[in-house]
Amino acid sequence: MSEAPYVIDVRHLTKSFAGKTVVNNLSLQVEPGEIYGFLGPNGSGKTTFIRMLCGLLRPDAGSGSCLGYDVLAESDRIKANIGYMAQRFSLYEDLSVRENLIFMGRIYGVPDLDAAVDAMLERMQLTPFTGQLAGTLSGGWKQRLALSACLLHRPRLLLLDEPTAGVDPKARRDFWDDIYTLAAQGVTSLISTHYMDEAERCHRLAYLAYGNLLTSGTADEVIRASGLTTWSLSGKNVHALAPRLKALAGVEQVVPFGNVLHISGHDAARLELSLQPFLHGEYSSQKTEANLEEVFISLMQQHKVI
Repeated sequence: MSEAPYVIDVRHLTKSFAGKTVVNNLSLQVEPGEIYGFLGPNGSGKTTFIRMLCGLLRPDAGSGSCLGYDVLAESDRIKANIGYMAQRFSLYEDLSVRENLIFMGRIYGVPDLDAAVDAMLERMQLTPFTGQLAGTLSGGWKQRLALSACLLHRPRLLLLDEPTAGVDPKARRDFWDDIYTLAAQGVTSLISTHYMDEAERCHRLAYLAYGNLLTSGTADEVIRASGLTTWSLSGKNVHALAPRLKALAGVEQVVPFGNVLHISGHDAARLELSLQPFLHGEYSSQKTEANLEEVFISLMQQHKVI
């Protein structure tokens, strides 16, 4: 294995199924200890990309390395050094929490396995559930068990495919606390998610739509690069204005947030001119920064995928 500045460094990865391109010419670099967010709608190619990285799928074209190993020729070595967490709970529901960890530890050849499992149970606060069948755990505790199984062999890279889907807010927060702790220890994470608040927690992120990489960078960089101008409008019955606002020149999207409307467009001067009748009087208004959700919707509109 050669030393490399990136944990993930892939170029032009492409994958098709039955003539349909699912991942199209995708290049990505992720640094050591980075939390990298991977976003996009269903069918955008996120899961396919992750499976190519960890050797579960072979790319049709492209090249690169993961943990310094060639993604085409050394997939077995990659698998031995990553932790992969699938979208759905994939451990054995008819085994206990401890039995699942023992099973996974044997697969990876974890030394001093009993002690390693005990330490992981304590670290992830799973000790009270040691003998409980995995299938009877709540969604949040299943998530912690799945993450424990990923970490047992001390991987340097985690590939987490929508790990917080279907869990409650506290479980999501606990999960992100764990990820930040791991990042501080040098563990890199590539995390696919649909949640914008989670995207903002990532050091950097990439947004895919139907196999194409539309943007990447920090959240601030992605927002600035979008070129969107956004105005917020609030007041009595402000939501009733939405149909009229959508028809104005320069308005590309109108999005409600509680009792406020966000009106966005790329032509700042044209947008402000169109909004002049609404910016004074009975409504409160101010120019504000676009958020990630508005940026991603705009990108999808531009690429005609919604």
